[in-house]
Amino acid sequence: MANISMRHLRYFAALAQHGHFGRAAEACAISQPALSLQMKELEDLLGAPLIERGKRQIRLTSLGEAFALRARDILRGVDELGDLARASFSPLTGRLRIGVIPTVAPYMLPLVIRTLAARFPGIDLIPRESVTRKLVDDLIAGQLDTAIVALPVSEPTFFEQMLFDEEFVLVRPLHDADKPVPGPETLREMRLLLLEEGHCFRDQALSFCRISATMPRGLMEGSSLATLVQMVGAGIGVTLIPQMAIPIETRAAAVSWVRLGQPRPVRRIGMIWRRTNPLSEQLVHVARLLQAAAPAMGLPAP
Repeated sequence: MANISMRHLRYFAALAQHGHFGRAAEACAISQPALSLQMKELEDLLGAPLIERGKRQIRLTSLGEAFALRARDILRGVDELGDLARASFSPLTGRLRIGVIPTVAPYMLPLVIRTLAARFPGIDLIPRESVTRKLVDDLIAGQLDTAIVALPVSEPTFFEQMLFDEEFVLVRPLHDADKPVPGPETLREMRLLLLEEGHCFRDQALSFCRISATMPRGLMEGSSLATLVQMVGAGIGVTLIPQMAIPIETRAAAVSWVRLGQPRPVRRIGMIWRRTNPLSEQLVHVARLLQAAAPAMGLPAP
């Protein structure tokens, strides 16, 4: 057992996460045969199989599943040792891995990068865009330091820091600009364009319109807000977008936008991170900087 290395643990954790030798090897920046060799070596050291190898994907054995959980804990603990050292420095320096949901990333990331680079010249910002569920999993696994998401996440091991609230606005074809603003009941009867499943903004839009996520409807879906707005411009339907997306998404489409009636739909954007993260104090400072920068996106200060 003494010969099990951090390399073994990192490679096995990647394989457990991706469930596929090729994707795990790519994530680890090694060849697939090299990864396979490392996993065979790890199993020989343990004297028991961790992986059931199939033609297209792998499956963890019961030992493999338990081993993966412990490996992630160990890797997270090792990463936090480095964070503990960095936490002693002021201002913040070194790597900061920050996740951002897709309905925020295109509009807020440039501001985040400029703000943090100006305040922390020694920071190495590594952004990652993904849906909330994946960001939460990566935070738990120690693969991210913090994430910008829609609150609440309600994960007891996380600290949540509000950044700002923003409204949803209705985007409709340009020729509908002078029509009355529809309420939630009217929107239910219109062809509403939504993001694909997995996006929290989709769930928020459905909630405002009082549409059940399981209700069978002829809803059109898109992979991004940009796609939805272009579909509206083509006359296919209407959609909801967050306030911060207005300047970018509406400038190149034949659409109009309008604020909805009271009570207006609002989402709360904030930062989350593990309560045990040694960088917690510095992340509170980062959150305050981003709060102060919110008006630069036309958003109200909290």
